[in-house]
Amino acid sequence: MDYAFVGENVLKVRERIAQAALRAGRKPEDVTLLAVTKFHPAEAVLAAYRSGIRSFGENRVQEAMQKYGPELRASLNGAQLAMIGTLQSNKAKKAALFFDSVQSVDSSELLVLLARKSIERSTPLRILLELHTGEASKSGFPDMDSLCKAIDGFLEGQSRGEIEHRMEICGLMTMAPNVADSRVVRESFRTLAKAREAIVSKYHFESFTELSMGMSGDFEIAIEEGSTCVRIGTALFGARQ
Repeated sequence: MDYAFVGENVLKVRERIAQAALRAGRKPEDVTLLAVTKFHPAEAVLAAYRSGIRSFGENRVQEAMQKYGPELRASLNGAQLAMIGTLQSNKAKKAALFFDSVQSVDSSELLVLLARKSIERSTPLRILLELHTGEASKSGFPDMDSLCKAIDGFLEGQSRGEIEHRMEICGLMTMAPNVADSRVVRESFRTLAKAREAIVSKYHFESFTELSMGMSGDFEIAIEEGSTCVRIGTALFGARQ
């Protein structure tokens, strides 16, 4: 398949990002465009990279490791790769060492496991905590109480010397409900933004600045509500192959 069309789609999406940011009184450059390459081949990744994309996301560890092998990574100078799908505990070590960030940390156990595995890294693993703000079928911490308990447990283990790591907790991620009512979608994003503010107030995390929210169908609303990273697949690459 010829992915020459990706460059034009990148321009279109960046223009929509810019317009949404300006409507919200924000700078377009404060929003990262993360290209979701799940089920798309290396050729699609390279087309996006040539069009200026430097952030990529994958949903599955095995697919990512096969696709983003040494040859492709060597062609992606300066690019970052994020794990954005549900991560099973038995894949935590591979993920901690292969990805630059994991946006889908949804349990206390996974947070601690990634921390312990990250000690082998040469650079810090960036972590986003996934908070459930919409459909019951979506993953993520179910509420703020469970999320804060996970942070408390992690910090306590760290202070006692039980957890050594090369990891940085940078913010939150969510998936809004897949519904036509934009009010419901907007409320989901507002919930995440409020959660970030509450966590910063409680824990005083200096680096807790990221809000990964918004996909192809709702990223403009997400930007209006404060998203710092939009995860775009279909609008860039078309339907999955």
